[in-house]
Amino acid sequence: MGTTFWIKRFLTVLVGAFAIIGTVQMLKGHDLPYSVTQAALWGVITATVFTVGRLYHSRRGRHCAICRDTPEMQQVDRGGDA
Repeated sequence: MGTTFWIKRFLTVLVGAFAIIGTVQMLKGHDLPYSVTQAALWGVITATVFTVGRLYHSRRGRHCAICRDTPEMQQVDRGGDA
């Protein structure tokens, strides 16, 4: 898995976390600038922790059996045929 894979993964988690956190902050009654700031800050923290954790486990050969989103796990699903 190359750098592009991990950048895509980071950005996917970042966008998801940003949307959820920003929406929740707005629902709690905070103004837009505060909500966007909190969403950006916690989105980056969340995406970093998630990506570093997944990278750590991937480097040790431990893959998520539920996600099956890594190339290695997709090959296992197809029976090793590439």
